Amino acid sequence: MTDLDLVAFRRDLHAHPETGFNLHRTADRIAAVLEAAGLSVTRNIGTSGIVATLQRGPSREGIALRADMDALPIEEATNLPYRSTNAGVFHGCGHDGHSTMLVGAALALAADPGFDKTVHFIFQPDEENGTGAKAMIDDGLFSRFQINRVFGLHNMPGIAVGQFATQSGPFCAFEDNFDIRISGKGGHASMPERGVDPIVTGAAVVTQLQTIVSRAVAPRDHCVVSVTDFQTDGARNILASNVQITGDCRGFDAHISARIEERMRAIVDGVCAAQGASGRVEYSTSFEPLVNDPDATQSAIKAAGLVGQVDDAYGRVGFSEDFAAFLQHRPGAFILMGNGTEGANAMPLHNPGYDFNDDAIAPGVAYWCALAKAD
Repeated sequence: MTDLDLVAFRRDLHAHPETGFNLHRTADRIAAVLEAAGLSVTRNIGTSGIVATLQRGPSREGIALRADMDALPIEEATNLPYRSTNAGVFHGCGHDGHSTMLVGAALALAADPGFDKTVHFIFQPDEENGTGAKAMIDDGLFSRFQINRVFGLHNMPGIAVGQFATQSGPFCAFEDNFDIRISGKGGHASMPERGVDPIVTGAAVVTQLQTIVSRAVAPRDHCVVSVTDFQTDGARNILASNVQITGDCRGFDAHISARIEERMRAIVDGVCAAQGASGRVEYSTSFEPLVNDPDATQSAIKAAGLVGQVDDAYGRVGFSEDFAAFLQHRPGAFILMGNGTEGANAMPLHNPGYDFNDDAIAPGVAYWCALAKAD
């Protein structure tokens, strides 16, 4: 299977995207290729995850290299010949490319008679919702496989192919989610004095939430609080009785997450009390902050340097990544790899016009192989 056409393989995954844990075709395609190459493949870890192990030498302990498999619930707008055949589902984040590069690395290392280490290739489900890593961990990932360090990679539009970027320490943000429910007293729009208007209360809450970043968090501590939806049950001539406000928070440290939640609850309680309404807050964490281990980061930087240019002080990035959950259990590092600077390859991740760059497959495979051989 070393002669597998990786571009064709990637485009096949792209044409048949699947979301969440529903990755039956995707996982079967990947597992079948790796089994045919002689790797020991364990399926259905955390529902649909895969671990393929290449053991060379006496030790069963080795590093783990991880790729994600899931697509997004987005309608593709590229009109490519290999565009998605599943309506409303699209590989708009490049996980088809991530899986292909890791498959390519597994095949190359399996075909290398001089390779004498153990590597565990992790193919993860449901990265986009932030639950796939936990599912694999809860299903015994780190007890069933002897993993000493774990590494991840993500493509990045806007960076040239062959270039890499990372940094030691905090790298990707946490993602918290909030759901605020405000209840008032609805009535006729002509007699607002007889009711308690939750829209006015909700608007005041939205305004006050902006003070969390500007007044409750130190300037040195980055965070974002974004209201992304505001819904009511009112109508043209009916005062609403209920308001729902939802949104998203980002930062890089656990104490920032706790501070945001503390201030949000205080704001909702205070504004509702002043307006005669009632309110409650549901606050949860979808993604933990991703913190790169210093030693593992140096290993990633050295391997990437054998392939192309590396920015080893890229700075923190505001998006979140489920790979962070693995780093709660083992040291490791996460790196970004260029996807190109023009056309669909430079479109933002999650944009309907985005496409993974097939020219990035070769440097991605080379990076994984260099890391496996050197670590």
